[in-house]
Amino acid sequence: MTQQPAPRKRRFAGTPAQIRSAATFYKVLAYATGVMLLLLCIEMIAKYAFDFEAYVGSLNLSTTVLIVHGWMYVVYLLADFNLWSKMRWPFSRFITIALGGVVPLLSFFMEQKVHGEVERELREHPEAAKRY
Repeated sequence: MTQQPAPRKRRFAGTPAQIRSAATFYKVLAYATGVMLLLLCIEMIAKYAFDFEAYVGSLNLSTTVLIVHGWMYVVYLLADFNLWSKMRWPFSRFITIALGGVVPLLSFFMEQKVHGEVERELREHPEAAKRY
């Protein structure tokens, strides 16, 4: 008779407080990146469909929205990576969360889903947290 190996225990790479902090940082960046992506979509429609670019003085608001969203997405990826590594999820999960900052409106839905999963896993696996 062969013995089945014991199932691997769920482990996190941080304390519940660290994980919740990473989830909050991700939440803020998800909303900010989502708003900037919506502004970027509006700007692209205005520019290419109506040949309109917004200026304030000599500042091109269309280009500013583009640059701000790009850098905000980089910080969003850092927040995604931080949460992903603390939760020890598979790499495919990192990629799906990262897509939230590229597809319009997806960041709002992904944030809600990810935040719910974090809370559920913390509740279901209290022994998995890193102890100091």
